[in-house]
Amino acid sequence: MNLADLSDRVCGECPIRHRAVCARCDEDEQKVLDTMKYYRSYEAGQTVVWSGDRMDFVGSVVSGIASLTQTMEDGRTQMVGLLLPSDFVGRPGRELAPYDVTATTDLVMCCFRKKPFETMMAHTPHIAQRLLEMTLDELDAAREWMLLLGRKTAREKIASLIAIIARRDATLQLRGGAGPLIFDLPLTRVAMSDYLGLTLETVSRQISALRNEGIIQLDGKRHVTIPDFQRLLNESGDDTDGGMLN
Repeated sequence: MNLADLSDRVCGECPIRHRAVCARCDEDEQKVLDTMKYYRSYEAGQTVVWSGDRMDFVGSVVSGIASLTQTMEDGRTQMVGLLLPSDFVGRPGRELAPYDVTATTDLVMCCFRKKPFETMMAHTPHIAQRLLEMTLDELDAAREWMLLLGRKTAREKIASLIAIIARRDATLQLRGGAGPLIFDLPLTRVAMSDYLGLTLETVSRQISALRNEGIIQLDGKRHVTIPDFQRLLNESGDDTDGGMLN
């Protein structure tokens, strides 16, 4: 999906509509949002915003993946999360960006001019409520990411990352938990190794092991089928019932 595909679309046709901050807006409210809405596209590796920059927009990832990173005084960087389709960027009432946001893959974002959005949010309670729900989801995701990076084995890290992406794709496609999950993995193995703190060889070895054991199926390097999602979750080390994430 690219910018040209979206430029003439109305909100009701948006692929992330049912998960976005505007999910509960009626037709009149959508028209108001259209007056402050615009799309931005970024190539893989391009910076969306630097930590400390003043942000004049908020918005949602429509397609692609971005990373959140924090840079320390000595120049070292730590990845603190991923932004997947429908995730929200920016905070009403906060002037400066807290993290570097970088496009991991080609990225399309639906953006709203910040001041008009803040005004609308103040007069539209269900937008504020939806944003609160998304913020709480983000908190859960941050805790999951801390566990993934800090305490899991290489195999558990790979299984967890694949599960996170699979669940989000299933949710966006409005698929339930029954049956196999089929999706395209948006991250290269090099990107996975960078983000998980593993070597490329370790990533490749663990993916091959999951494939050889039938936990995942691969068509090429990116097209993934998960025959039994619970089996993948069992490999992630999570204490979970396997339900779909919001």
